[in-house]
Amino acid sequence: MTKIIDIINGSHKPFASFEIVPPLKGNDAARLYAAIEPLMQFAPPFINVTCHRDEVEYIDNGDGTYSRLTLAKRPSTLAITAAIMSHFDVEVVPHVICGGASKTKIESELLDLNFMGIDNVVALRGDAMTGQKFFQPEPDGFAHSDELVAMITRLNRGEYLDPNVKNGISTDFCVGVGAYPEKHYEAANLETDIAHLKAKVDAGAHYVITQMFFDNSRYYDFVRRCRVAGITVPVIPGLKPLSTLRQLELLPRSFHIDLPHDLVTAILQAPDPEAVYEVGIEWCIAQSRDLLAHGVPAIHYYTMGKARNVTAVVQTVF
Repeated sequence: MTKIIDIINGSHKPFASFEIVPPLKGNDAARLYAAIEPLMQFAPPFINVTCHRDEVEYIDNGDGTYSRLTLAKRPSTLAITAAIMSHFDVEVVPHVICGGASKTKIESELLDLNFMGIDNVVALRGDAMTGQKFFQPEPDGFAHSDELVAMITRLNRGEYLDPNVKNGISTDFCVGVGAYPEKHYEAANLETDIAHLKAKVDAGAHYVITQMFFDNSRYYDFVRRCRVAGITVPVIPGLKPLSTLRQLELLPRSFHIDLPHDLVTAILQAPDPEAVYEVGIEWCIAQSRDLLAHGVPAIHYYTMGKARNVTAVVQTVF
C-alpha cells in the first residue's frame, strides 16, 4: 500500500482524487461500482470513502407510545472499502469518525483496517446526530478529532488501549484530517479553528483536505494563515460542483459556507435545471484551473455518489 502523503509529495504533476458516499441500504455493490467506474478513466491515486454513524428513529406503535430504533442507513465503511479494493486498482482511504463510537470500538475498527492491509485513513470528529444541536461524544468516546489522531499515532507506535496487550504490532497509518477555509461553524473565529487544526497536525496528521468552497480567495487566505500558524503539511483543496437551484439554500445551511454573488446570479438566471447544472460545472472548472495555476498539488472532488458533473470537470481540467 502506498501512503497518501507519499503520493502527494512524490507526484510530478497535479492530480484529481475523489470522495464517494456509500449507497443507501437496500442497494448492492453494482450501484457502488457504477458510481466509481466513470472516475477510473482519470487513474485517481486514491478514493476516499465517507463514514456514517447510526441514526435514531422513533417508530409509532399505534397506541400513543413510540419505540426507539437505532438504524444503519448505509453499509459499513469497512464493507465498502473491501468491495472497492476487490474491484478496482486504487488506494482506498476510509473515513474514521469519533461520532457514535467508543474509543475501544474505534481502535477495533482501525485494527480491522490494518488487518486488511489499509494504511491510509481520514480521521474526523463527525457531525451531530439528527435532532442534536451540537456534537455529543459517546460516554467513552472522543470529543475532538485531534484525540482520534493521537490514538492512531499511538497505534503506530504499538501502544494499545488494552494494557494487557504486550508487544502488539505497530500499525503504519497515514492520517488525513479535514479543515474549513471558512471556519467550522462551532469555532468562535477562523484563528481558533486554525489552532484546532494545528492540534490535529501536532497529534500526527500527515496532510489536510478542506471542506468544499466556492471562492478560491478563501482557500488561499486560509493556507496563508495555516503557514503563519506553523502548519506545514499539504493542504489539499476540496471542491464540489453546485448542481441544483435548491443548493443555493442547502449548501450554506448544511456546510456553513458562502456562495459568491456571481455564482448565485448565474444560477438564478439559468432558465432550467440542466442550465443550472452546467453553470455549476463551469464554475468548478474555473475554480480548478485557478487552483492549478496557483500550484496546488492536487484537487479533491466530492462526488456525493454522482459522478457526471465531476467527470465533466476533470475531463476539461486535467
